[in-house]
Formats: sequence, C-alpha cells, structure tokens
Amino acid sequence: MKDNAILFSLSANQDLAEAIAEELHVQLGTRTIKHFPSGETIVEPVETVRGKQVFIIQSTCPPVNENLMEVLIFVDALRRSSAAEINLIVPYFGYARQDRKAKPRQPITSALVAHLLTTAGVDRVVTVNLHAAQIQGFFSCLVDDLTAVPLIGKAIIAEGHDFNNVCVVSPDHGGVNRARDLAEQFDAPLAIIDKRRNSRLEPEAMNIIGDVKGKDCIMVDDMVDTARSACIGANALKKAGAKSVMMAAVHGVFSDPAYELLKDGPFDELIVTDSIPLPEKFRALPFVKVVSLSSMIAECIDRIVNNEPLSAVYAAYADPAMIKMN
Repeated sequence: MKDNAILFSLSANQDLAEAIAEELHVQLGTRTIKHFPSGETIVEPVETVRGKQVFIIQSTCPPVNENLMEVLIFVDALRRSSAAEINLIVPYFGYARQDRKAKPRQPITSALVAHLLTTAGVDRVVTVNLHAAQIQGFFSCLVDDLTAVPLIGKAIIAEGHDFNNVCVVSPDHGGVNRARDLAEQFDAPLAIIDKRRNSRLEPEAMNIIGDVKGKDCIMVDDMVDTARSACIGANALKKAGAKSVMMAAVHGVFSDPAYELLKDGPFDELIVTDSIPLPEKFRALPFVKVVSLSSMIAECIDRIVNNEPLSAVYAAYADPAMIKMN
C-alpha cells in the first residue's frame, strides 16, 4: 500500500481490521474513542491525515446506532483534519432491510443512513452483499458492493465435499440469483423454498420447487438474523427427504433467539463470514465455521489505492491462500 494511504479501525471489526492490515503489510492508524458520562462519543485520529487517502473499517452491526455514530464522528474529524479522500469499508451495512416503504408512514432508513454518511464527508463506500443491491442508488458518493458468495463457494470446495449429490437451495424467491451463482460454482442443481408469511407475519415454508430428496442441500442467504426462517427452511428440506442441510450466509447477525434455535437445530454445518464478530457461544458450536473476508477486502483496498479495477478481486479466489476458514 502506498505511503499516502492510511488504514483505521473503529470498534466493530478490530480483529478483521488487524487481519486486513497484516495482508497489506501496514500498521493500523492510531485513533482514540472516548465515551462521556452523558453518553456522548468523541472519535479522533491521533496521527496526521492531512492530504492522505484514508480507509476506515467499520460494520454498522449491533450495537448499530453506536457503531454508526462512531463512523459519522470519525469521518467529520477526518474531513476537518484535511484528509484528501475518505473511504469507508462497511463489511456489514446495518439498516439495509429498511430499503422501501412497506406500508404507509414508514421511513426508508437505509436511504437516511446513506445520506448521513455522504453528508458527513465519505467519498467512497465499500460494502459486502447489501441486502438489496439497489441501495447503492441512495448514495451520492462512489459505492462498491462486493459479493462474498464466490469466496464462500471456494471455502466449501476446499472442504472436499462430494458435489455429485449437492443441491443449492434459495430460502426464498428473492435470493435466487445468489443461489444460482453458488450453484454454478459447484455445477449443481438449484431448488427454491416458496416462503410465505402468515397473518402474524411469521415465515412459513409452503412448497419446495426442485428435487431435494436424498440430496446434500446447501442453503445460501445474505444473512442469518434470528434464524427462524433458516430453521423453517431446513426443516422443510429434511421433511422433503434431504440427506443433509448446510447453511451458508455472508452475515451472521445472530439476534435472539438464534442461539437457542441453532444449537440443537437442523444444520449439519453453518458457514458465515467475519463481517460481524462472532460471539463466543457461537464459536463454541462445532458445526459453525467462519470464512474471513480479510484477503478480499485487503485486495480491494490495494486496488483502490493503485487505481485498478475491483472486478479482478474475484479472480484472486483461485489462489487457495485467499481462503481462510476456522
């Protein structure tokens, strides 16, 4: 990385940021985060950023509002310190599910957050698997929405599965493109769970489109939050005769009651990335595995610094050294 570029981490992704810095052979920039008794926060760089190309690593994961305010405050500090360019790397973009008015008088919070970031002074946002790709249109700055699906696919291949019996499953109609991308990596057939919501807005698996009987099914989604939908889908697959069910998700949000549902749940294996730090109790589950985004994001940062196309980031997955899973 060029001398004129500097990488900072805030509170949300310290381990991931350190791994990215190691990939880039740089030290993380020094910053301070202070919380006052009133609940207010101040975040500021310790070293000079004048004229520098700055990169910030920060997911807006739980605690969402606190992590978001850290970003906004730090970006303001950088802008007032004469940083030449402010690049925000958001491995997990919170509020992304509030991307439209589902009923009258609702806010579109993902648009609000995009406006806050650009107003604060962000020049570029790099995120991973936005819940809806059209959220990119809410920003008036540069946006790169990377996908971790090829990386997850390579990690699954590295485990040595027999792909002659694999079927990739989309948990709903909205995730078909994502599932198709993974299925093409494995040269495997595709199935879709026809998911509806009942009168209480609870997810229900109605039908399965495709043949899953006797198959090793791999469900793929952008996130696992409470895990209710994921478990309902997995149980429906097993009821339809699936031999085994693996879940592959980019973001492990794992809100309550996810742990209770998953610890003795229907999944033979659950793969997520480190876009959100995994709580220790989930790490202790033997079937949960984490694929690191560090190599992908480091490659992305290096290409931005050197004005190279980001599309080539995905070609780097051909190198087994890019795949880090634990």
